[in-house]
Amino acid sequence: QTRLVESGGGSVQAGGSLSLSCTAFEYTYSTYCMAWFRQAEGKAREAVAGIARDGTASYKDFAKGRFTISQDKDKNTLYLEMNSLKPEDTGMYYCASEGPLCTVVAGTLVNPGYWGQGTQVTVSS
Repeated sequence: QTRLVESGGGSVQAGGSLSLSCTAFEYTYSTYCMAWFRQAEGKAREAVAGIARDGTASYKDFAKGRFTISQDKDKNTLYLEMNSLKPEDTGMYYCASEGPLCTVVAGTLVNPGYWGQGTQVTVSS
């Protein structure tokens, strides 16, 4: 039903920047909260940043000061601007969303109901 489509991934050198986008399609009440997660090869998925239903943004510690999450509700699009990238930022980045009873705490969207297909980010040293 609801589709989240990420774009903007790629390969950069350490210290570089990338901007990711996530556009929601065929949605109704499923994008009150939106967030980014990532998963490195051989590692568990982890939260990156999220936006709560009141518009408040929060981040995991590793993202603070380097990443900026934002959204354009008119375009149904979520963004993640990543600066000062490090090799350990390498991974598949996923967009996620949830409906009106959603909760975002400390950069984590709790129990997201919808996921994108992911976009690969590779940071070389």
